[in-house]
Amino acid sequence: MNPSPNPRSLLTELQSFGLRLADPTAARAGVASRRGGAGPSDHKAVTVDGHTIMVPVHTHASAESPFVLHEADAQGQRTLTRGAIPIAQISFPKQPRFYAMQTLDGVPYSHIAQLHGADVLATTVLQNCIRYESRRKTCKFCAIGQSLAAGRTIAHKTPEQLAEVARAAVLLDGVKHMVMTTGTPNATDRGAAVLTESAFAIKAAVHLPLQGQCEPPDDDRWFQRMHAAGIDTLGMHLEVVTPALRAQIMPGKATVPVERYITAFEAAVQVFGRGQVSTYILAGLGDTREAILGISETLLKIGVYPFVVPFVPIAGTPLEDHRSPSPEFMRSILEPLGAMVADAGLRSADIKAGCGKCGACSSLNVHEG
Repeated sequence: MNPSPNPRSLLTELQSFGLRLADPTAARAGVASRRGGAGPSDHKAVTVDGHTIMVPVHTHASAESPFVLHEADAQGQRTLTRGAIPIAQISFPKQPRFYAMQTLDGVPYSHIAQLHGADVLATTVLQNCIRYESRRKTCKFCAIGQSLAAGRTIAHKTPEQLAEVARAAVLLDGVKHMVMTTGTPNATDRGAAVLTESAFAIKAAVHLPLQGQCEPPDDDRWFQRMHAAGIDTLGMHLEVVTPALRAQIMPGKATVPVERYITAFEAAVQVFGRGQVSTYILAGLGDTREAILGISETLLKIGVYPFVVPFVPIAGTPLEDHRSPSPEFMRSILEPLGAMVADAGLRSADIKAGCGKCGACSSLNVHEG
């Protein structure tokens, strides 16, 4: 086998181009790939050189990817080729044991929470969203309603259900931290209340670092309430940073302006601490490199971790034909951003829980030095 390419470049290219699965059984091996829903969708978790990342496998781009994954050997390793040249060995995280279980009323545990990356439990507490219910307000990249419509989840995970599944995931599969996101239920607390009650129940059942994710609530006192309930880190996701582009791509969410996010970040950092508040930025939707790096510089000064990930189109959404960003564009952002993060002392490894700590949706963490 040829020597593996620079791991930074390989991870970045895999997330831009996606992966073709030459072996039909690969689609079912390890952790199942995800279609639709919140978070990384149309992806599959793969482990390359010790790094577990989410790689697109169900997109238009992945069907044309130069990267092909072949049959497994006796140890479960699979050869990754580019063209006809073998370049790396890849494996899949194991299917979690808690997926085989269900609640007393018959709800599969996998409908309540799922494994992301290698050791992260993730759930969308509310699968409904005031933005998603209106074509005029919906975020054009979002597929939060797809998994619910397909019967792969339930609309509202109760605190008791979340606590039960979280405890099982820790005991059976060694899950290390948990992400709770939510559809936006209203224009006031914007999901902070349901995250708070969920966190209380989970922390009463099991010791597990938690990240809560929601839009900025109307009252900054929610940050204290969420933290007191057991939420260790907070994610408030900008996704798009240029105001005009925000209004075009996510007209409902853009009614909460960037300026409100900035004041909310400042208030949240006072509660959760530097580096324990983060935001998700989708590169490739039209924001320039300069715009992303500029807002990232502002965020880092506040103490917020800017988790920049490549946009991946999801089938069935208005942006399903939008191309993912090129590896060159991603490197032009991630290389300087990694240095900026390190200089600010806000490395992903120091985050207690959440997307930035997991790092599977971006190769940012390997650029942090």
